[in-house]
Amino acid sequence: MERKKITIPDLLNFKKQNRKITMLTAYDFPMSVALEKAAIDIILVGDSLGNVILGYESTVPVTMDEMLHHTKAVSRGRKKSLLVADMPFMSFNVTSRKTIINAGKFIKEAGADAVKLEGANPDIVSIIKSVVSSGIPVMGHLGLTPQTATALGGYKVQGKDEESAEIIMRQALALEKAGCFSIVFECIPETLASDITIKLKIPTIGIGAGKGCDGQVLVTHDLLGLGVGFTPKFVKKYTDLSSQIDSAIENFREEVIMEKFPAPEHCFKIK
Repeated sequence: MERKKITIPDLLNFKKQNRKITMLTAYDFPMSVALEKAAIDIILVGDSLGNVILGYESTVPVTMDEMLHHTKAVSRGRKKSLLVADMPFMSFNVTSRKTIINAGKFIKEAGADAVKLEGANPDIVSIIKSVVSSGIPVMGHLGLTPQTATALGGYKVQGKDEESAEIIMRQALALEKAGCFSIVFECIPETLASDITIKLKIPTIGIGAGKGCDGQVLVTHDLLGLGVGFTPKFVKKYTDLSSQIDSAIENFREEVIMEKFPAPEHCFKIK
């Protein structure tokens, strides 16, 4: 049976059916093709590309141009998966009009199906309402929000006490009311994520938020063992490509120096 295009109503049905949702990141055409082949439900062009691909120390420096560039590449590789693009820092937490213009570029120019915005203060909730009203689907993001991690005291688990847990609960309900079709919960206690998931009609996607969410997301480079630097507790490495790549490059270097490569089968002959 041919796989059909994943839509936002499909995600809502998955939640009703207790069918878990899969979501992974991609930043280029080859990875998009791989995720599409694996039938991943949602492909996220995350602003994590700042750390993973561009070598920034955080996601804050990532620009609209960089996000659009990578989203276009990913859109060329996906066929059936829902494509969501992160809106980078200061591309949405400004004015509603500017946010709608920027969000529209992801849909119209880059081929995304939806955008993802971090946070849920009153101003952002108001902006999300405007974006949704303009016809652009929005995915929310609560808990640890990397773009504002400094204000949260660093990359720490959020919602660990009763007061902060209640805030996240209210924020999630506010995002649902504002029109978000889904919410990512990052680094919050498993019981909190589960409790909110039960209360919401829209699906939740967890990353470091336990099994109670309606789906799970990871940075693909992390699960492939290609991450550079610190590996979060919530990451499971399904393979270790980094060591395989190191070995292949070392073998190439040695064979060139030892004149083992190129071998006759890699060369062309004159007639």
